[in-house]
Amino acid sequence: MDKTNEPKSKQIQVELDEQVGTGEYSNLAIVTHSPAEFVLDFTQVMPGMPKARVRARIIMAPLHAKAFAMALNENVGKYENHFGEIQVSQDDWAKQFGFKLPPDTVPN
Repeated sequence: MDKTNEPKSKQIQVELDEQVGTGEYSNLAIVTHSPAEFVLDFTQVMPGMPKARVRARIIMAPLHAKAFAMALNENVGKYENHFGEIQVSQDDWAKQFGFKLPPDTVPN
């Protein structure tokens, strides 16, 4: 078989600078979308505070958003296989932060 027509595997080198590498803590992600893009706003909600500050905004194409969702789902599954199921409750969220989320919002 002629190997000249086979796609060559490429490896991407990813650089992580020191400032980005320290990360940002987020305990609530707000996801919105248009036909062209998904917008993920990562926020910090502090107990008793009426405002949440957006710490990072990520904008991606629908194809990339779907790939991200698949990768996140796979990794949550791996986490739960190792550490046990992650429990999510709207009531716990309301007690911790002192407000109720809209019904179509799931805490992260």
